[in-house]
Amino acid sequence: MSVRTITRGRVWACASRRPARITAASRVRAKWGFMGSFQGRRRRRFAQCQSYIRAPRIPPGGLPGRKDVSAAAICATLLPMRIGVDSGGTFTDFVVWDGKRLSSFKLRSKPSAPDEVILAGLAPGAELIHGSTVATNALLERKGARTAFIATRGFGDLLEIGRQNRARLYDLTPPPKRLLIPRELCLEAAERVHAGGVIALRPSARELARLRRAVLAAGAESAAVCFLHAWSMPENELAAGAALEACCQVSLSHVVCPEFREYERAATTALNAYLSPVMRAYLERLERRAGRRVWVMQSNGGSITVGEASRLAVKTVLSGPAGGVRGALEAARASGFERILGFDMGGTSTDVSLADGRPAETMEAMVDGLPVKTPMLEIHTVGAGGGSIARVDSGGLLRVGPESAGADPGPACYGTGALPTVTDAHVVLGRIAGAQLAGGALALHPQRSREVISALARALEMPAAQAAAGILRVANATMSRAIRVVSTERGHDPRNFTLVAFGGCGGLHACEIAGELGIRTVLVPRLAGALSALGMLLADRIRDYSASVLGRRDFEAVFTALERRALEDMPGAKLERSADLRYRGQSYELTVPWSPRDPGRPFHLLHGKT
Repeated sequence: MSVRTITRGRVWACASRRPARITAASRVRAKWGFMGSFQGRRRRRFAQCQSYIRAPRIPPGGLPGRKDVSAAAICATLLPMRIGVDSGGTFTDFVVWDGKRLSSFKLRSKPSAPDEVILAGLAPGAELIHGSTVATNALLERKGARTAFIATRGFGDLLEIGRQNRARLYDLTPPPKRLLIPRELCLEAAERVHAGGVIALRPSARELARLRRAVLAAGAESAAVCFLHAWSMPENELAAGAALEACCQVSLSHVVCPEFREYERAATTALNAYLSPVMRAYLERLERRAGRRVWVMQSNGGSITVGEASRLAVKTVLSGPAGGVRGALEAARASGFERILGFDMGGTSTDVSLADGRPAETMEAMVDGLPVKTPMLEIHTVGAGGGSIARVDSGGLLRVGPESAGADPGPACYGTGALPTVTDAHVVLGRIAGAQLAGGALALHPQRSREVISALARALEMPAAQAAAGILRVANATMSRAIRVVSTERGHDPRNFTLVAFGGCGGLHACEIAGELGIRTVLVPRLAGALSALGMLLADRIRDYSASVLGRRDFEAVFTALERRALEDMPGAKLERSADLRYRGQSYELTVPWSPRDPGRPFHLLHGKT
């Protein structure tokens, strides 16, 4: 059994049914709402912001029973002049609320210097809420800080050994594991804490000095400290952190992930240490140059300060997509829909999610092959976007993605690219018929699209229009599979949900994908191309706290202690509780709202359909 407390306006807990021994990770979530009186009867609808597509056709006059209210009504209670910024791989999206009206625009992204694009789009005096891909890109490109990993003596190989899981079970020549931290930077400390939280060996002053010299000699910019059972007794980790903080940035496992399961805690702490210096440099530079307060979107759908994001960069690896989930759900609720499938198709990738009244969340996920144990929205990403490159493989078959033309050079129709992409296929088929994109910021060159698609068609021995249609069918198949991952494979029938299509390309593909999956209703928000940035504007400030528990304890006392910490940090915050539960003998948990009277009932219902 695990109980989690998350300071975010919610409290999370988890427990197992009829356990011989209870293991719990308690979570408390505290939340400050930026939405003012956005809840209940005072929630404003903004159906005027939506385009509705109901298969097989739309009734004259649109769908019945929807109020026509401006999109700006959603932001009517926000602080004056706030800007939501979503830095994507192809475009950077801006949504601006000036206290009276809502507006949006796009600029071409500059992956090498995303802050320059953001600064170019800022208005004076505005508060900035930013969804960043800096941490994600640093991980995917392995361009994080040089990091030392410090473990209990005898556990220096923890990251390399891992769980011994094999993603491809029948591969006779599996590729070697990609490690963030090389073995020579994995150090061991003479210390030990027993499973019950009793200190058996404290690190001596000489031992701490030795570790400090070793970290300095290795040239490490950051250090991850993960001692055995530190989640139950962090005193030894605190001593190591105090000794190292003068020579590098330090991540302590009981701060980053104060829960049981050593490998996941160690991997998450190592990833945080690897990314934090990169995020810190970027965010401090952005805040300094912007000359205003900056909030950063987290993977859990809430925002945090620059200082928090700099220390806990691992919480921002799904920063941008989380804003899209929040924006999609608010748009759907304002239009009378609660059960939605989010379909965010941008220039580089597509992010899909599911919300059955509230977004699906997970406490652990794999990101680029690495376990990340931190609260995050459950988002599945595939390499299919408007810039995905089409090619013919060695067997003569048409492939689309995951390689992308990105912002530079971009699709051929931008005038700088030379390879056929999904966007070029739309241009050839007449689905993008204008002379410009992004509100006039980008001129289109249809002839370039026809040239590159024709070259691909010759290799496939078919007409150009047929090749363009084939590109879209292949991309649609990839995205349909992604939607099945978050719906059918989780026990949900996609036919019972509304598909909310957003992102620059979402509306172009939504109807065909809905038809393939049997989805009857597609909702396209008015600000679909910048809905992730709008979601960031609407994001609450959220903090998560967790604590693992061994043995039969008074869980109310655990929650109360976590809530006390939450309210000290965020006075007046709304709190919620949830629990990670499992049946006795099982290894993994499901997260459900915590009910002291009958904690098992929501778990049994969820377990039955998952």
